[in-house]
Amino acid sequence: MANFTLEDVRQRTYKARDAWWTVLLVDPLASRLVRFTANRTNITPNQLTVGALLLGLGAGASFAFASWPWLLLGALLYHLSFTLDCMDGKIARLKGTGSIFGAWLDYIFDRVRVLACAIALMGGQYIATDNVAYVWTAVAVVFIDMLRYMDALEIYKVRTQMRTKLAAAREQAQALELRLKGAEHIDVVELTPDPEADMEERVVGDNPNIELQRGFNQRFPWYARVRDVLIRGRIRPHLISGIEFQMGVFIVAPLAAAAIPGAIIPVTILSAAGMLAFEFVIIYKFWLSSRDYTKTLAKVQSKIEALQAELPAEEPYPANH
Repeated sequence: MANFTLEDVRQRTYKARDAWWTVLLVDPLASRLVRFTANRTNITPNQLTVGALLLGLGAGASFAFASWPWLLLGALLYHLSFTLDCMDGKIARLKGTGSIFGAWLDYIFDRVRVLACAIALMGGQYIATDNVAYVWTAVAVVFIDMLRYMDALEIYKVRTQMRTKLAAAREQAQALELRLKGAEHIDVVELTPDPEADMEERVVGDNPNIELQRGFNQRFPWYARVRDVLIRGRIRPHLISGIEFQMGVFIVAPLAAAAIPGAIIPVTILSAAGMLAFEFVIIYKFWLSSRDYTKTLAKVQSKIEALQAELPAEEPYPANH
């Protein structure tokens, strides 16, 4: 068997930035469970992913009963389900056993868990109270979760395309400069690095190219100071993300409802409002960075055209370099 230490787990599996719920309420337990699991068992990440789904379905089954003891049990099971969900990635990073299929499985099972728990929690309350507002709340929870993932994936894709195209243009401009100077070797200068955003799981609102954050940073100079304080604690600035939204709906709301009947809808609304507010900030940052990208790319392309004009006529520079 392996002999991983707790420090090994922290160094190899902790993300540079993560949701505050994960950092403060999950990682302290998950890291110890990961050490035990990695050292004493042969459990695979995919098995943990399946286990997380089963616990999530158990949470949903508990929510369906609607009474306060079952709501408490459902909240506990959902927290344990999320803990296992965090463990699968940590085991994969610790042992180097991650896979494309495992990432897909984790994503699909996460969506199934949210769908099942939303239907069970709100459906159970609807049956108990005959209040149709719970039905619409379930629809809203599923829709917001789906919209958040679609938006995150699309913004990530477009940002990657922006960065790649800008990098290619800069490489071409540098190659032209060196060619005009008669240099024999071309050393590509990469974009200004931002290690915080280049980690394994990027925060969607932060662009890997610092220049594309210029507009936002000029408008909100205090943001960098707040971000740096949070990062020292491994907490990402996106304080109410999908994780906190899920925990608000499936942990905080049932706990509140166990003490205060009818609290599920208000807590869900507050959780959704907080997440949507931060999502709008991300969209705003993306809009500003797209403007900075257009300006920066135009400058680089103008430089390329000027350099191409200086090349000897018999040595045109390949357009698709």
